[in-house]
Amino acid sequence: MNGYQGRGVQESTSLGTRLKDVYLDNIPKKDLPVDIGHSGLLCRQCLLVRQQTTPAFQPPEALPHRYPDMVDTFASYKYRNTCNISSLDLHSPFAPLCPDRESMLTAMASGGRIGHDAPYMPRGCDMRWFSTEEICEILSRFEKVIILGDSMMRHVVGSINVLIRKDLGYGAVTDWNFSPEERQDCFCNYQFNVKSCSVQGIFKTSDVAKNDPESLACPADKIDVIRAAIDHLVQVEQMIRFPIPNDELDRLRGLLPSKKPARPYAFIYGHGLWNNLDLQATLDWLDTLLDTSIQAAPWLSSTSHSRPKSRSKSKGSRAAAIAAAKGERDKNSNGKGFWPRLFMTPNAAGKEKPDEWVVSQGNKALMIFEESVAVEVGRRGVEHLGTWNMSIQSNKFDGV
Repeated sequence: MNGYQGRGVQESTSLGTRLKDVYLDNIPKKDLPVDIGHSGLLCRQCLLVRQQTTPAFQPPEALPHRYPDMVDTFASYKYRNTCNISSLDLHSPFAPLCPDRESMLTAMASGGRIGHDAPYMPRGCDMRWFSTEEICEILSRFEKVIILGDSMMRHVVGSINVLIRKDLGYGAVTDWNFSPEERQDCFCNYQFNVKSCSVQGIFKTSDVAKNDPESLACPADKIDVIRAAIDHLVQVEQMIRFPIPNDELDRLRGLLPSKKPARPYAFIYGHGLWNNLDLQATLDWLDTLLDTSIQAAPWLSSTSHSRPKSRSKSKGSRAAAIAAAKGERDKNSNGKGFWPRLFMTPNAAGKEKPDEWVVSQGNKALMIFEESVAVEVGRRGVEHLGTWNMSIQSNKFDGV
C-alpha cells in the first residue's frame, strides 16, 4: 500500500496531465469540488491524494489477544509446508474487532473476499482467528459440543479436529488405522473432498483420545466434541430425512443427561442441501431436534426445569411429550439461557456443481434459503451463521 501511495504522489503531475483531456475537461466546472478550485491539474492531484491516503482497512489493534490474528498460527502444525497452507491465506485481519457475538455473526455472514481464493474478511468488523491453545480453552468451557446435520457438518467437525490436533495432513480423519493407500489418498485437502476418505472422518474427540491421544493438543478430559449426525453414518452422502426416524432421535436423547451438568452443552445445526433447500422441511427438522432435546433434558429450558409428564416410548405418549416440549420451546424462544445454539446454512455453489442441481440448489436458491432460515431460526432463539458470502469466491473441489 505504501509503495502504491508513493508512486501516486510522484506521478500525480504527469497523470493529471494525461487524464485531464479525457476526463476532467468533460466534467462541467460546476460539478467540480468548490473547495479545491476549478484547476483540472489541482483537482486531479487532490483526488489522488484523497483516494490514496485513506486505507480501505485499518491494521489490527496493537493488543496481545490480536497477535494470533497477525501470524501464521499453522506454522507449528504437522505437514504445514507439505500442504502449503497458512492461516493468513484463509483470513486477513483488520480493525476494529467486533464487540460482541451478534455483530460478529452478522459480519462473518456478510463478509467475503477481494478476489478469487483471496483471504476471507468479515464485513464491518473483524473476527478473532484463535490459536489452538485458545480453541482448547474455549471448548473446555462446554460439557459437550454436539454437531447435528449433514455432510457440511462433517467438514465442520473435521476442521475442529485439524485445529485441536495441529495436523493439516490428517487432522480430520482416523489416520491411526489407515492403509498406505489411504495415507496417500486422504492427505491435506483430500481428507475433506474425496468420498472414499469421508467415511474415515472423525466424529467425536473421544475416538482420538482413545486411539491417538498424543495427537491432541487439548487435554482429552477437558473437551468433548461429537458429530451426532442425524443421518446414516455409513453412507455419509445419504440425505437427511424428515420425519426423523425414532432410532436416530434416540441417539440424540442418549447424548443428553437428565440433570443439568456443571458446564453448558452447545449445539451446532446444519441442514439444507440434502433436503433440496426445502425451507419447511428444514424448519420441521430443526423443531423436532429442539423439542426432542427439551423433552430429554428439561434443564435446557431457560425458565422451566420441569420434565414433561411422560417419556414413554409409545407413539401417543411420545407425541404428547413432544407437544409439551414444543410449548416450552415457544415460551423460551427469546431466552439466551443455558442453551447456546447455532444454525449454519450451506455454502455457495461452485462452477463444478452438476447441471441437474443448478436450479434447485444453485446460488439464487442458496441465497434465498439462507435469508429465510436466518429469520426463522431467530424466531426460535437460535443464532445463525450464513456461509454463502464467505464462500462464493473460494475454490470448491466438486462445486458443492
